[in-house]
Amino acid sequence: MDPVAGSRYRFGPHEIAERQVFRTSPLSFAIVNLRPTRPGHVLICPKSLVKRFADLSPDETRDLWIMAKDIGVRVEQYQRASSLTFTIQDGPHSGQTVPHVHVHIVPRRKEDFENNDNNNGMMNAKNETLDLDIERKDRTMEEMAQEAKEYRALFS
Repeated sequence: MDPVAGSRYRFGPHEIAERQVFRTSPLSFAIVNLRPTRPGHVLICPKSLVKRFADLSPDETRDLWIMAKDIGVRVEQYQRASSLTFTIQDGPHSGQTVPHVHVHIVPRRKEDFENNDNNNGMMNAKNETLDLDIERKDRTMEEMAQEAKEYRALFS
């Protein structure tokens, strides 16, 4: 479903602009990422403000993963990728920086990892481990709104 005009979305303590949301379902929403690690890096979140994965209801869990699967297929094609990384960081010691369950979907290409068995951290195309706070820069609302518009068209 497309986002409903006038709807409000929260990602942990952050209010998300409607222009960042490109897909919704009864229990989840999809947003473009403020600081993507790769082109097409998007997030799927439950509409309820749930901090930990184990606290999702069975319906929320199903809805979140069905939406992640559907969006992953289309974003992978759109980005001309050959694979996807689906990631959940569950709790503050896992690297979760926003206390709200969310699935990262990152389109991948062959050149992303020199050795696919050695990809413990997020890496850039040069196979260098990223310091995510230093190397990723915030995008403008206009950049994110344009990307969300492009992804909305994938579901029209």
